[in-house]
Amino acid sequence: MAALDLIGSSAKFRALLDNIDMVASVDSAVLIQGETGTGKEVIARAIHEASPRRKNRLVALNCAAIPSTLLESELFGYEKGAFTGAVAQTVGRFQAADRGTLFLDEIGDLPLELQPKLLRALQEKQFERLGGGDTLHVDVRVVAATNQDLGRMVQERKFRADLYYRLNVFPMTLPPLRERRDDIPLLAEHFLQKFAKQQGKVIGTIPDEVMAALEHHDWPGNIRELQNAIERGVIMTTGPFLSRQTTEHLPRGEAAPVCVPASADPASIKTLADAERAHISATLRETNWVIGGPHGAAAQLGLPRTTLIAKMQRLGIFSETSRIRRWSAAPCA
Repeated sequence: MAALDLIGSSAKFRALLDNIDMVASVDSAVLIQGETGTGKEVIARAIHEASPRRKNRLVALNCAAIPSTLLESELFGYEKGAFTGAVAQTVGRFQAADRGTLFLDEIGDLPLELQPKLLRALQEKQFERLGGGDTLHVDVRVVAATNQDLGRMVQERKFRADLYYRLNVFPMTLPPLRERRDDIPLLAEHFLQKFAKQQGKVIGTIPDEVMAALEHHDWPGNIRELQNAIERGVIMTTGPFLSRQTTEHLPRGEAAPVCVPASADPASIKTLADAERAHISATLRETNWVIGGPHGAAAQLGLPRTTLIAKMQRLGIFSETSRIRRWSAAPCA
């Protein structure tokens, strides 16, 4: 995911943006925790781009992607002759990130034996290359990320407590996509236009049935899974609307049930969107078109007020009646 994929409008997303703004201006260590695919590197890059260090490099290292025997040389570099094959002095990631930001992804996979050296580099801002005796001094801001519970790993003695506390100065926990469903339509539309442009296609919008399926899926792979689904859908699309095959791979039975009111004409219910439109319209009539508040339609449907409004816009419910009197009769919960 690119930095431009920092998309959303939900309360949790806005809180995340506030945290980025808050921590970007200082040099304190940041520990980003979240499930796979929640966009941890995107957040790290956003912090760097909003910081005074943005004119210098952000250097990334995935601790899980490099064999443990090579991690020390990757982090700190090595001198010529330090080991077989070391034919020239090589700069490590710490030195490469001088005056910039070092992003250590999957920090929970850092071997225990290497953690003291990383701790010293963080505390003293100095280190030695592998096979070298000269002490190097650097000015580096460290942002670390993990999908593991580092606190539990400390209790189980799988991660050093002192390193954990050094990294955990400003913790940020990224919510999974299932906890920010309001952002799914925005993200889906963003990825649609992104991949349509890449593939030279003109795709107008996402059909109601497809969007409903996207909104109801739990997305265990989070934003990355949604991005992949939309990219796959764009590949399969030959017309002006995103292919319905986009959601065919999603597990069945995870969608929230759509209740069709008894008063609805069965002949008019042809698609999931029709059923959803009928259900929302019936609930709005029952609440006298009051949306917010404890007795409003949003509460009756078990939806956030903003989500219901977005659904009404997408389903064209506004155009079906002129009886909408107000968005709410009471302050929003």
